[in-house]
Amino acid sequence: MSNQKTISESVSFSGVGLHTGSLTTVTFKPAPPDHGIVFYRVDLPGKPAIPASIDNVVDVSRGTTIGINGAKVHTIEHAMAAMVGLGIDNLIIELDAEEIPNGDGSSLPVMTTLLKAGVTEQTAEKQYLTVDRPVFYRQDDVTLSILPSDEFRVSLTIAYDHVAIGTQYASFTITEDTFRSEIAPARTFCFLREVRMLQEKGLIRGGDLQSAVVIGDEAILNEDLRFPDEFVRHKILDLIGDMYLLGKPIRGHIVGVKCGHEKNVMFSKQIKKFYTNGNGGARPLKDYKVSQMRQPAALDVNKILKILPHRYPFLLVDRILAFVPFERVTGIKNVTVNEPFFQGHWPDIPVMPGVLIIEAMAQVSSVLIFGADGDPSGRLAFFMGVEKAKFRRTVVPGDQLVIESQMIRFRHNACKVQAKALVDGAVVAEAIMSFGLMDIED
Repeated sequence: MSNQKTISESVSFSGVGLHTGSLTTVTFKPAPPDHGIVFYRVDLPGKPAIPASIDNVVDVSRGTTIGINGAKVHTIEHAMAAMVGLGIDNLIIELDAEEIPNGDGSSLPVMTTLLKAGVTEQTAEKQYLTVDRPVFYRQDDVTLSILPSDEFRVSLTIAYDHVAIGTQYASFTITEDTFRSEIAPARTFCFLREVRMLQEKGLIRGGDLQSAVVIGDEAILNEDLRFPDEFVRHKILDLIGDMYLLGKPIRGHIVGVKCGHEKNVMFSKQIKKFYTNGNGGARPLKDYKVSQMRQPAALDVNKILKILPHRYPFLLVDRILAFVPFERVTGIKNVTVNEPFFQGHWPDIPVMPGVLIIEAMAQVSSVLIFGADGDPSGRLAFFMGVEKAKFRRTVVPGDQLVIESQMIRFRHNACKVQAKALVDGAVVAEAIMSFGLMDIED
C-alpha cells in the first residue's frame, strides 16, 4: 500500500485567469495527512476556506468553479489534474484573486510549480475510492461509466463536426509518468465562432493563442498541436481533474463519450451517492449478496430447466424465489460480465439490452401457468405481445434483476400479466405482457 503525499515546501506562481482575466498569485503549501485539497481566498475577509469537494461546485460554464458562501475559485480542473498526476493528497492552496492562472491552457504550469517544491511521502496510508461495482451515467448523447479495475484508467471518445477534430479516441492508465508526458501538456481549446458568444457572457477575458488552441472555420489558428489527438487528451485531463473533487484517488476504469465539465460533475455526484452509505447510495455489495442468498428458492435452476424450454444462452432466469400459480411470481436473473451479449453490445460500456430485460421478465411470467412446486400443466406460454414497456435505468454487470409478475387476466388459451424488474429495490423496467397458451404432448 502507498502512503499519502504533499509537497516539501511552499511555492508560488502568478498569471492571468482564462475566463475572469484576473491577475492571480497562487501559493501552494504543505498540508498534514488527511487534510485533503483546500483552497483559501486570502484576498477576502477571514480568508475563507473552500475544500475541493464535488459538493462545493457552483458553476460549470466552460470550467469548474467551487465556492462557499459567495467565495469562489474559478477554473480549478487543470490544477486538480496536476495533483492527480503527481499523486498529491494534501495541499493548502492560497489565492489572492478568484481564478487559477491559465498559463498555456494545460496542466504544465501547476505541475512544474509543484515539482519545483518537491513531492514528499507522508506517514498516513493513502485512501482510494476503489470501484467494485459499475456506475453508469447517460444524458442525451453523453455517456460515462466507471468499471472495476486494479488501476486508474481513462478511455475517452470525443466527436465534433469539424474537420480539425472529427472523432478522437484515447485510453491511458494514469500514472505519474504517463500524466507528465502524455496528458499534462494537452491544452484547452475553443472554436473561434464561440469566442464572441463567450465574451458576451463575461468569459475568456484572459484568452489568446498562447492560452488555448483556437479552431477556425477550417483549421486551427495556432502554429501546431502538441499531439495529433491533443483535443481528446485535454478532455481526459479535464475529466480526471473534475473527478478528483470526489476527494480520493480512484481505482477504476472510466469510459466516456462526449463528456464535459457539467457531465463530469454530475457523474461524480452519482458515484459519490452510489458509494456513500446512508446517503441514498446502494448497499455495500457484501450486504446485498448475503440478503439475497438467504432468500429460499421456490424453484431452483434444475426445476426451471424442466418447465421452461429455454437453454443457454437464452435462459434468463436463475431462480424462482416465490410464486402462487396463476396469481403472482418472483424470480431473479444475475447479470455478470460473462453474459454472451456483452461481447457485442457496447463491450466497452456493458449495458444489458432492453429487449433481453423484457425477455427475462417474460420467462419469469411464463412460470405462472405451472402448478404448485413447478408441476407441468401440459401447456407452454408463448410471448405474444407487450404494452406500455418502459425502461427506467440501465442494468449492468454485477446487478441482480428481481422480476415480479402478477396475473391480470386469464383465459383457457391466453393470459395477460403485469411485470416489473428491479435492481436494489428500484424499478428498472416494467411492461404489460400477453401470452398465448398452447397444449403440448407428453
